[in-house]
Amino acid sequence: MLKTLLIASISLTLTTLTGNAFAQGGGSGKTKAAACAGCHGEDGNSAMPGFPKLAGQHKGYLVKQLQAFKNGNRISSMMGALAAGLDDRSIDEIADYYAANRITANPAPALPDSDDEDTRTEAQKKEEMASLIAAGGNLYRNGDLATAVSACIACHGPFGEGNRPGSFPSLHSQHADYLIKTLTDFKNGNRTKSRENMMYMIASKMSDQEIKAVAYYISTLK
Repeated sequence: MLKTLLIASISLTLTTLTGNAFAQGGGSGKTKAAACAGCHGEDGNSAMPGFPKLAGQHKGYLVKQLQAFKNGNRISSMMGALAAGLDDRSIDEIADYYAANRITANPAPALPDSDDEDTRTEAQKKEEMASLIAAGGNLYRNGDLATAVSACIACHGPFGEGNRPGSFPSLHSQHADYLIKTLTDFKNGNRTKSRENMMYMIASKMSDQEIKAVAYYISTLK
């Protein structure tokens, strides 16, 4: 019930904001993105690790994702409701706004406590994280021939900068928690309806540990 009310509230806010913007002669992408700030941050740098940073993302990719939410090819009750009220011009302007902003770097990642009886020292946790990031870096650059997991670098670039012409997203400085969720959603088939989707075919072959490792590695890229 609370989630339904939240979606309705955000949708109404977005509709009002975009309506006012058009009444004033079109409005800016910043104005139209105001309803997105609660989850994605005012400038697209989300403070909550479960929501993606949008700042500095390629415009073409942002447009593609908003259109996918709008037409139902990408499933999200909240984003679907938000995107449904956007016309092509508004989508274009919002994408322009976020693409023009700079993404912020993440602090050094730290492993969460596994439970209340976690006996690892801080030094052990740092060593474990360093090992995890190293494994993620190797997977990102080289893939895994034995399990046919493709190297991320092929589409997302050596520094996680993505590929603008190909609309492959920039990944560097993204929240590790969001990346873990996204890869897990691809792996489980929750992100896409198509079993021929490239990311589904890659993530479905990855172990949970590999997903965690590559996500933490990508989060450190700048």
